[in-house]
Amino acid sequence: MKRVKIDLQSALQLSASKPSSGLKKVSSENLDVEYTVLLPAAVADELMAQLQQSVEYYEGDLTKVLRILLFVLVNYEGVIRSVKVFGKWHEIPRQQVAYGDEGMKYTFSGVTIKAKPWIPILIDVRDMLHTISGYQYNFVLINRYRNGKDHIGEHRDDEKEMDKNTPIASLSLGEKRTFVLKHRDARIKRPSRRDIPPVKIELEHGSLLLMNPPTNEYWYHSVPPRKSAKGVRINLTFRKINLLS
Repeated sequence: MKRVKIDLQSALQLSASKPSSGLKKVSSENLDVEYTVLLPAAVADELMAQLQQSVEYYEGDLTKVLRILLFVLVNYEGVIRSVKVFGKWHEIPRQQVAYGDEGMKYTFSGVTIKAKPWIPILIDVRDMLHTISGYQYNFVLINRYRNGKDHIGEHRDDEKEMDKNTPIASLSLGEKRTFVLKHRDARIKRPSRRDIPPVKIELEHGSLLLMNPPTNEYWYHSVPPRKSAKGVRINLTFRKINLLS
């Protein structure tokens, strides 16, 4: 079926003009998350199609990463190339790339990712999220899940460069996947472990999730594998990064 031509920039601006009351609160102990299906299906379809054409992910050796970090190689742009454990190489279970302001970089598990320069379509999305949230974002990490096997394990975005007062804005496109939040005290061994139930949110096509402070300090999050998921999912997580001296 032929894709309907959409003025994407205008459509995103229109979506940004929606009242913030459309965001639904999800709360628990030290958890503050807001969620809504932000984009109409046709707009989400067009945005995803343009991202598929314009975002450059790394293939083959450039996307290999070690599950247990012992040895890391970083390519000339600062994107993870590969990690080696016990003589074996492992591919990261999704495609990944970062864009942002000049000089922006993001470090996790001892690996530094330097941001590529913004491209027009990402600027439009960034500006839409600024209008909705009131926050300025200078960095976006893009994860592309090729199918239900691709996933991301439990983690917190608690790196020292992250601005602790700015919510992480997560825009999801494509295949619906489950976003699982688990309190840090529910992950430790007994008798100290606390029975805090996990929070699960179905991230739909065109949906926006705001992870407000102090959520990221107390809650781990993940996108587990889903065998029934056959399609592609693209997730854009916009952050504010502080340059450290």
